Amino acid sequence: MTHKIHLFKSSQVIECRDDQSILEATLAAGIEHTNACGGNGKCSTCRVSITKGIESCTDRTTAENIIADQLMLPGEIRLACQTKITGDISIRRMVTDEMDMALVKEQFSANSEIAIGSQQSLTIVFTDIENYTNLAEKFPAYDVVHVLSRYYKMMNDVIVKNLGIISDVAGDGILSVFGVDKDCENSVLDAINAVKEMNEKLEIFNGYLRKNFNIAFGIRAGIHFGNVIIGPFDTGSMKKIAVIGDHVNYASRIESANKEFDTKQLLSEEAYEKVKSQFPNHRMYETSLKGKTGKYKLFELK
Repeated sequence: MTHKIHLFKSSQVIECRDDQSILEATLAAGIEHTNACGGNGKCSTCRVSITKGIESCTDRTTAENIIADQLMLPGEIRLACQTKITGDISIRRMVTDEMDMALVKEQFSANSEIAIGSQQSLTIVFTDIENYTNLAEKFPAYDVVHVLSRYYKMMNDVIVKNLGIISDVAGDGILSVFGVDKDCENSVLDAINAVKEMNEKLEIFNGYLRKNFNIAFGIRAGIHFGNVIIGPFDTGSMKKIAVIGDHVNYASRIESANKEFDTKQLLSEEAYEKVKSQFPNHRMYETSLKGKTGKYKLFELK
C-alpha cells in the first residue's frame, strides 16, 4: 500500500510505500532531504516534525530512541530515516534552507577541512592553575597574556609528546584529549603521564615566575574517559579541534572537585578502571557534581 506525505514548506504531496522510510520516500521523489549519516540513525539531520498524522508513524527504533534521548526530542520530532508510516501524514523538514544545507554538506563531506568528526572513546582532561587570580588581579594585562602564552606553549609541548592534543584554552584552563592518536595504547595512562610531566615543567616555570613576578603556580587536573564527538570546528574566523558531549562537562566538574577535597588530580570511575592495575593504591571520594544528578566516585592516585 502507499500513503501520502504532505510537505509543509513546499506544499508538495508525495507517495510513500509501507516498506519505505520517510527519508527513502522523499529522496525517491527527488527532494533534497539532508541525511548526513547515510540514513543509519546516527545523527539528527534528517529529522522532521510530524504536523499531522503522528498516530500513523511507526514506533521509534532502537537507533532513533538513542538519538531522541540524547537530544530530548519531543514525540512529534522524528528521524525520517527510521520512521515508516501506515497512513497519510504531514511533515515539516527541520534542515531546509540554503545555509542549513551548505553547512551540513560541508561538515559531513569526506574531503572537508571542517568535517564534523566522529564519536570516539577518549580521555578528556581539564587542567587549571592554582593562584592564577593573584596574577590576573595584580599585574597588567600584557604581563598576564605573556605569562599565559609561555605557559600554554610549554604545556602544549608536553601534551603532544604524550599523544594528546589541546582542544581549547580559556583563561587559565586547558581542555586536552588523549586517544585520538592511533598509536595510543592506553589514553588514560597517557593523560596521567602528561599531567605528571606538566607538573615537572611547572617547577621550572615557577623559577621564572618567582624571579620576575614573585608568584608561583600549581596545577589541578580532572581526568575522565567517555564517548565524545571530536572534529574540526570552523566559523571562518575561528578554527579549532572541538570536543563535544556531556563527558566534557563531566571532566570539567571533576577538575573543580579538587578544591573540595584539597587534591591536585582526580579521576572518574571510568578513567580509573583503565589504570587500576598500574595504580592499585588510591584514595576514593564520593561527591555530587554541579549540574549532574546523583553521587560520583572520584579517585586520587597514590
